[in-house]
Amino acid sequence: MSEPKAIETTCMIAGAGPAGLMLGLLLARAGVDVVVVEKHGDFLRDFRGDTIHPSTLEVMSELGLIDEFLKLPHTRAPKLTAEMGGKTITMADFSRLPVKNRFIAFMPQWDFLNFLADRAARYPNFRLIMNAKVKDILEQQGLVTGLAIETTDGDLFIRSKLVVGADGRSSVVREKAGLVVENFGVPSEVVWMKLSKQPGDPHEVMGHAGPRQGFVLIDRGDYWQCGYVIRRTTFADIREKGVETFRQMVVEVSPLPAERMREVRSFDDTSLLTVRIDRLKQWWRPGLICIGDAAHAMSPIGGVGVNLAIQDAVAAANILSAPLREGKLADEDLAAVERRRNFPTKATQKLQLMMRSSRRADQADQEKRKGPPAFIRGIARFPLLAHLAGRLIGLGFRMEHVRPR
Repeated sequence: MSEPKAIETTCMIAGAGPAGLMLGLLLARAGVDVVVVEKHGDFLRDFRGDTIHPSTLEVMSELGLIDEFLKLPHTRAPKLTAEMGGKTITMADFSRLPVKNRFIAFMPQWDFLNFLADRAARYPNFRLIMNAKVKDILEQQGLVTGLAIETTDGDLFIRSKLVVGADGRSSVVREKAGLVVENFGVPSEVVWMKLSKQPGDPHEVMGHAGPRQGFVLIDRGDYWQCGYVIRRTTFADIREKGVETFRQMVVEVSPLPAERMREVRSFDDTSLLTVRIDRLKQWWRPGLICIGDAAHAMSPIGGVGVNLAIQDAVAAANILSAPLREGKLADEDLAAVERRRNFPTKATQKLQLMMRSSRRADQADQEKRKGPPAFIRGIARFPLLAHLAGRLIGLGFRMEHVRPR
């Protein structure tokens, strides 16, 4: 039996999602040798985070890529809306943001990732390996020195000065590294599906509908991406009752005509997302750090997960590029990344928990109990708060900027 192949690099990144590819691009741009591994063979997967926030558009602008980037097919949302009591209200308004592109761009994530991968590949010190699954971490005396990878060509050892876990909310890297995860709130479920667009449909690019915003509607150009937020039951229970019961539950909160749900012929036409909010107690250990969903899983509320992942990548590149390039990486550099991104992570998760929270279950007024959380009602009552929400969703609590080379 032959020995596993081995390669060496300065930084290896597990996961070619938004965080991993953006960090790989920025490190390569800064002169750092970097290898990114991705377990899939391509980026073609439905119902991933497809929101490109104003802060991410600003990053693309600072990289000099914005004009090329916006040539890719996308739809623009200058505001996010919700239906409450039969009225459409603005939940987040981006029109006053201090950036050039004051909108959320809805773009299939595979287009975004292919764009980042293509631009990163133009640097000779960048390498992307697809169909490469993380098996384990490599370490010596408590120091992480690389990853053991399973590829279609056999096992591979990649040794590096730094390992970055950017492999999502089910991160193998953080599990193998023994990093401790803290969970917040009660997990919930969202069922995604595609429905056709027809004349007379709502005009919102992205909207929430129903008495507790139980239905998400995203304009994908020639179809709607719809998300049904499950309340007071589970998807497993719904499946047992059959697809007709599921259709009726969605019809009760959907602004689309009831017959449109006939397009969901079976549960094979749906995709389940289990939503949980968590974060690592400590994001790093010697030789390794996690960013993006691997460090902090978010609710899909506001689509901020991709935004925070990109911001993590920019902050990590700003702090780690010089130490990596000069061979002087220390634990303090990894701790500095966590300190930089810890506050916006905690603040965003706190805001998401507020937006998900409902009134006490023992409250007598049943109709009010069915209403939206207090945070949402506040925005409906004071429209100026929509601009504040637009800033928090569009730019985050701490916006990162790309440092000049």
